[in-house]
Amino acid sequence: MRRPPHFVRPAAVATVLALVLVACGGSSGKKNSSEGTAPAAKQGGVFRLGIVEPTAIDPYNSQESEGILVTKQLFTGLVEIDNATSEIKPGVADTWDKNGDCTQWTFHLHPGTTFSNGEPVDANAFIRGMTRAAKQQAASDVAYHMAGIKGYADLHGTGEANSKATATTFSGLSAPDPNTLAVALSAPDCEFDKKTLQPVMSPVPASAGEANNKTFNEMPIGNGPFKMKEPWHHDQSITLVRNDSYFGPKAHLDEVDITIQPSQDALQAEYKGLQSGQYDYARLPPELIPQAKAAYEPKGGFIHKLTYGINYLLVNVVNPPLNKADARKAISLAIDRQAIIDGVFKGLQTKATSIIPPPLKAYYSPGVCDSCDKPDVARAKQLAAASGLTPGTKVNLAFNTGGGHEAWVQAVQQQLQENLGLKVNVEPMPFAQLLTQEKADNASGLFRAAWSADYPSAENFLFPLLSEQSLPPGDNRGRYVNKQFDDLLSQARAQPDEAQRATLIKQAEKIAIGDDLALIPMWYRDQYRAYDATKWTGVDLDFFENATLATIGLK
Repeated sequence: MRRPPHFVRPAAVATVLALVLVACGGSSGKKNSSEGTAPAAKQGGVFRLGIVEPTAIDPYNSQESEGILVTKQLFTGLVEIDNATSEIKPGVADTWDKNGDCTQWTFHLHPGTTFSNGEPVDANAFIRGMTRAAKQQAASDVAYHMAGIKGYADLHGTGEANSKATATTFSGLSAPDPNTLAVALSAPDCEFDKKTLQPVMSPVPASAGEANNKTFNEMPIGNGPFKMKEPWHHDQSITLVRNDSYFGPKAHLDEVDITIQPSQDALQAEYKGLQSGQYDYARLPPELIPQAKAAYEPKGGFIHKLTYGINYLLVNVVNPPLNKADARKAISLAIDRQAIIDGVFKGLQTKATSIIPPPLKAYYSPGVCDSCDKPDVARAKQLAAASGLTPGTKVNLAFNTGGGHEAWVQAVQQQLQENLGLKVNVEPMPFAQLLTQEKADNASGLFRAAWSADYPSAENFLFPLLSEQSLPPGDNRGRYVNKQFDDLLSQARAQPDEAQRATLIKQAEKIAIGDDLALIPMWYRDQYRAYDATKWTGVDLDFFENATLATIGLK
């Protein structure tokens, strides 16, 4: 899931910049203040919330938190996730199994399930959805999640310049019978079942057509707990209604009204909407979290979770001036993360010293980035000089506007200029332009980035962001390539024993982050939400950092 937003009100920039060089202390408890025994929900009601414009809600290209919010309500895949334990559980597949070397997976589907238009959700519906998304002409940004399935390169192209697709069907997918989906992989993958949680592997009805079917793009027909009431009104609204033909537990809500807001000051608008009664739920601007906690926690309407995510600086490791590991380490050592967290985020984020976040306990390696924990200006200057990152060197630092990143980006700029004498060129731009610039052949310097997990696997951080197979148009926008790293990921995929898999993953992260610092970790993803607990029950934050719409109901 690409680059979820973190917001700070631009008007707060001048105030917080004075604080970033002084650590203020403080702590933040990791708990959900809405936890406890919730009253039974009543049927009915309209739940209202705000988002910014998604990239897509059709599963073939659904990618950021806004798109995932909608797509996950419209479609149920082979597996689902237990939001309390982060373990996968049955979706359309009641059971599944694999062969001894994890190259063959078989999913046994729940019989008789249908899309909201009555078409059957059978094995062919899954083959149709995956094939549609993997085809080269779909130009999906998230199709690489299926790269391990046999025949993917034939459908999608190899990714090399002028590579052309040579097939129109997915050779690794078959349906021995309507309720059995067989998946053949090109190499062992003992966590492939987790990957099917990604929306790109959702089933679609025959009426979906190809990925460029605008009718379906705007009003997807799915098999989830909700369905579209009407087509997506771009930059205005998306409205969902309960899908009464859903095979699982029925949603309590009659309707979900999603207002699409301008990206500028979007979180401020959400929180004001909650306060005024326009919305029932809101994400929170960091500077207003203490106020929201004081107002909503006593009523049981405040949520705080450390989620499966990471905020980091994307680095172009191919083009100067940061194409040497020592240059990247100099940048990292010159940044005082804790001062920024205390000054900009009011102490409400957690400093990151790894790319794999703490909730992935068996795989988490705190301190793997030994240049991330504490600033060391003297050492930073030594490494900068050794790598040719001399005072006066121009370094670009790009970020997306409308996301409230101004304050911390300017803090980073100030620290790098003062500590290393660099000329840091801050480049604000619209989010779509940022993504395009990251992929450009002449890209250089630093880019604001964030990542939230698509599925509960440490590989979901390393493979998409750092593997050779994920080079652009995939999410390895920094163009990092290291054969030893890729080999360790392949070995980890083939390892059925979790403890041994964790050892291999840690070794891979040590190479990419500890040794090469291919990405620069900044802080993990502490997430805060508020909602009207006087009216609603069953409200929580799901694995994807979105509201649990399917469990929400009136008190």
